[in-house]
Amino acid sequence: MGIHESRIEFVYLFDVRNGDPDGDPDAGNMPQLDPETGHGLVTDVSLKRKIRNYVQLTQEGRPGYEIYVREKAILNDQHARAYEAGGVTLPEKGKLPRARATPAR
Repeated sequence: MGIHESRIEFVYLFDVRNGDPDGDPDAGNMPQLDPETGHGLVTDVSLKRKIRNYVQLTQEGRPGYEIYVREKAILNDQHARAYEAGGVTLPEKGKLPRARATPAR
């Protein structure tokens, strides 16, 4: 099965009143606002995190619903779990491939 055959599309709606669903880290976590309308803004990153957290809470432990990048997770532990789940021989302790930083442009 190809990646597009298993793709799921959905609509995610939420409403916030008198709240801050996505604070601006560059402005002391103050609400992000559209300067023209004064409406609050929510980034795609924040939406993805909310959805991942929901899936993690509601589907925890079910095969096929594991979230690779999780809050407060040690990524090398996640790498090891992925190797084991895929039946791949785990590299020696301390020899896991490290993520490479992308140079700033």
